Amino acid sequence: MNLFRRAAVGAATLAIGGLLATAAPAIATPAAPSPTLAAPDIPLANVKAHLSQLQSIASANGGNRAHGRAGYKASLDYVKGKLDAAGFTTRIQQFTSSGATGYNLIADWPGGDANQVLMAGAHLDSVSAGAGINDNGSGSAGILETALAVSRAQLQPTKHLRFAWWGAEELGMVGSRYYVNNLPAADRSKVSGYLNFDMIGSPNPGYFVYDDDPTIEKTFKDYYAGLGVPTEIETEGDGRSDHAPFANVGIPVGGLFTGAERSKSSAQAQKWGGTAGQAFDRCYHSSCDSTSNINDTALDRNSDAIAHAIWTLGAGTTVPPGDEYENTTDVAIPDNGAAVTSTVNVTGRTGNAPATLKVDVDVRHTWRGDVVLDLVAPDGTAYRLKNSSSNDSADNIIATYTVDASSETANGAWKLRAQDIASQDTGYINSWKLTF
Repeated sequence: MNLFRRAAVGAATLAIGGLLATAAPAIATPAAPSPTLAAPDIPLANVKAHLSQLQSIASANGGNRAHGRAGYKASLDYVKGKLDAAGFTTRIQQFTSSGATGYNLIADWPGGDANQVLMAGAHLDSVSAGAGINDNGSGSAGILETALAVSRAQLQPTKHLRFAWWGAEELGMVGSRYYVNNLPAADRSKVSGYLNFDMIGSPNPGYFVYDDDPTIEKTFKDYYAGLGVPTEIETEGDGRSDHAPFANVGIPVGGLFTGAERSKSSAQAQKWGGTAGQAFDRCYHSSCDSTSNINDTALDRNSDAIAHAIWTLGAGTTVPPGDEYENTTDVAIPDNGAAVTSTVNVTGRTGNAPATLKVDVDVRHTWRGDVVLDLVAPDGTAYRLKNSSSNDSADNIIATYTVDASSETANGAWKLRAQDIASQDTGYINSWKLTF
């Protein structure tokens, strides 16, 4: 991640080398766009193997992978080789900054609607002080392994998928800015979204989601809600990474972040674990940013979240929405009181409910960690959607869950059951719906 929020960019001159059910089952998982498009689990071991390669490259090239240094070009060659072997169409975009040649790597997955391009990117350069394994080998490795998962699945999304590894981010987003500035206006309009991943494995991690495009933001928040992991809005890196040039020209952006030089608060340590009063990454921009400077759990979760976003957002809007049944009547949830329910009556269907019954929940609450949510089938079987958590101090529960309700008759009175199990916070069910 670039140290300066709006760092000045050195002159970039082009030299383009190719421009372009039971009573309390496990918490339900977030909805995928369709049963056939469920994102795969991204193997943590594979992501860490890429980090080991980047560490070896740095060690063999003066200890870093910075712009204009041999370690950066070797890193780019490593990533390009993996993508070429996996069937991507790759191209290298050259620019100059601070008197040195820089490189962006762009990789396109064949197929998809060329008028709807979903991009995911990460900066590949480090600072000169070290190998840059969290900043930003982590994001680079996460999107690389997601791209390779796209190839393994032979994914055929509605949208066209494009992945990018940026050069000279640490000098002020030079590479990504150069890419955007040299993208014709007609091509800019075809980019439906850009997802940025800069520092996703910090050793004392937080779980931060960019507060930019609402659809992208919701995709990530819903994913983490399905894991029962609270998130916060990302503010530390706002404008400091490669999403900024895209946002500046009106392209929808979003992304994930686990924190840099700021200290984790006591409330955040209660929520996520780790050490309060210590930086999210004590080795930020330092020589100790090596393979030992990674939190495996954060790296694993965020890599899976990247895949979830690519599979979900790449599906576009062509997936049939299904039949919806909704209740928008407010139901107050008593503070530290009895459970309340809101009912959706389903009629006119045949057979059982689907194995991927989608449950959209909008609960307004001043401390969502107090709230337990269940979906109650017409026969009384309860499917746990959300457990309570004393560490989850955020407000509201706006999330999508999927439930395997294939053993339940579709028709009947389905209920969302909510209970506040602790005092001093209030809320209500704003609305909820089922999608068959």
